Amino acid sequence: MTVTEGRRPVVAVLYREALPPRLDEIEELAEVRLTKADGLAEAMAGADVLYQWHSFSPALKENWDAASSLEWVHVSAAGVSQLLFDGLIRSNIVYTNSRGILSRAIAEFVLGFVLDMAKDAQGSFRLQQQQRWQHRVTRKIQGQRALVVGTGSIGRETARLFRAVGMEVSGAGRTGRPQDDDFDVVYSSKDLASAVQDFDYLVLAAPLTAATKGLVDADVLAAMKPSARLINVGRGELVQTDALTEALVSGSIAGAALDVVHPEPLPEGHPLWDMGNVIITPHMSGDTEDYLDDLGKLFVDNLRLFIEGRPLQNVVDKSLGFVSVP
Repeated sequence: MTVTEGRRPVVAVLYREALPPRLDEIEELAEVRLTKADGLAEAMAGADVLYQWHSFSPALKENWDAASSLEWVHVSAAGVSQLLFDGLIRSNIVYTNSRGILSRAIAEFVLGFVLDMAKDAQGSFRLQQQQRWQHRVTRKIQGQRALVVGTGSIGRETARLFRAVGMEVSGAGRTGRPQDDDFDVVYSSKDLASAVQDFDYLVLAAPLTAATKGLVDADVLAAMKPSARLINVGRGELVQTDALTEALVSGSIAGAALDVVHPEPLPEGHPLWDMGNVIITPHMSGDTEDYLDDLGKLFVDNLRLFIEGRPLQNVVDKSLGFVSVP
């Protein structure tokens, strides 16, 4: 994959409202066509690259017939399963995502959830609002056991932070294995119901695929310890929401911290909103103050590689729906 010598590549940039950062650097390297979804077909005519800054727009699928000259599509998101479609999967277009850019921030968020629940920060805040000085005891996290579903960059960063505070960490992924650099052991996610019973925290950081959709169902939740907590920073559809609601109401599990839900946003009046043992945040775990610039830098770095004809970073295995790393 290379650009003809002497010709600048044509990059169509799909955005919704704000333009991407580092646009001046992109313009130094390529001819840039800025477009919103309604102008994408025209912008892609003769273009080599689509930079999908509007991460979850379905516009590429809707204008697929106009994408005949594309060699590379880059998406400013890590999870791309909802963006893939048959024509794109079968094509020779190289597809890259933003894997790794948000991983540390999301891992920090997960650790924050663990500390919040172990130290009952929500309970302290409620008592503060009532101006009540009520002494309680809390749990330590040293020695607690976590099972992280998803052994990609987010799962591994999470495991490293957990280990740093003295937790024991195992993983679950597409294939099980007895040894791993970051996990005590990696279970097959197909066997999740038989693996969860000894863990204090079940953390979901996996991509959404046909194999992981609804992975945490009533059987998995029933197999968890009554004192265990569920944390989801992956995708809302990894969990069967009705089954989770029932498990929390019945006391089958002790609590949940959810940065993603299904449906999203969670409808007004849904029972999860009012549960004292549930923390809900609006799909923000990776969004730090500087994350947009970090996403922009990744594309610029990849664009330089594209122009030089070198392998790109974060190439998605389109048949799997994520970057496959040995």
